[in-house]
Amino acid sequence: MLKFFKVVAILEGISYLALFSNMLFIKPTNSDLYHSLLYPIGMSHGVLFIGYVILATLLKKSQNWNFKTFAIIQLASLIPFGTFYIEKKYCGNV
Repeated sequence: MLKFFKVVAILEGISYLALFSNMLFIKPTNSDLYHSLLYPIGMSHGVLFIGYVILATLLKKSQNWNFKTFAIIQLASLIPFGTFYIEKKYCGNV
């Protein structure tokens, strides 16, 4: 399950950056393209975010994460590039 969490963490980080990129670069120049990309990118990011949170919660006991580690892992999902850090630090070479 840790391997699956690693994949979800990477995909969640990519979708987060894609959502920001859509907002920062495409919205000011092409409003129609922005609106057509917003739903699929936003929906995929939402599903991946929920999956990340649920998987982290399920892995907490099996990986023996204390409260501080678990809080860092959960907070990283809110910070751009945070899930990439978590994937490297806590998933290792799975």
